[in-house]
Amino acid sequence: MLGIHDYGVFLAAGIALNLTPGQDTIYVAGRSVSQGLGAGLASALGVGTGALVHVAAAALGLSAVLAASATAFAAVKWAGVAYLVYLGGRMLLGRDPVVDLQNGGSRMTHRAAFVRGILSNVLNPKVAVFFLAFLPQFVDPAHAQRSLGFLALGGTFVLTGTTWCVVVALLTDRASSALRRSTTTARFVQRATGLVFVGLGLRLALSRTH
Repeated sequence: MLGIHDYGVFLAAGIALNLTPGQDTIYVAGRSVSQGLGAGLASALGVGTGALVHVAAAALGLSAVLAASATAFAAVKWAGVAYLVYLGGRMLLGRDPVVDLQNGGSRMTHRAAFVRGILSNVLNPKVAVFFLAFLPQFVDPAHAQRSLGFLALGGTFVLTGTTWCVVVALLTDRASSALRRSTTTARFVQRATGLVFVGLGLRLALSRTH
């Protein structure tokens, strides 16, 4: 159907990749620990939405341009570096008060976590290259509906990945809820999460373009 073959293999490989710790998992866990379950879940949904952007771009052939052009790849890469460092720096140096656990944080906080989850995923060029390299292996290039098959596989991967991120948010929130009752501990966790984001940005900056 839709030119898709070896779907079971694709599903197993996709889930295994979802479970591998990466930038998205760390982002969701950090938000859940430092700001509560609501922010963690919003971040997970944001990451999933960002992944849908990559799927749509890959289906339209934009990822092929990104992979073939060193200039385009570098531009997106450095945009991602700047955003991660900005995000981490804001958590390290910002004067924003620690989220009040009694009211679970404001609606704006959750909206911001959602938007930042989108940006964290969209601005990672490795995600675009991953979709370009991985998904076409399971679609017959000669099939008339290959574009729909590509979208179906991408949607499957996004669904399993978002489900995993939601599980990460739930688990990290439960494990850290007692610690977050301490304002001092909460501030420490916020600063530590900021360091992690800066580190991710530096790691992306030092990675090879291709």
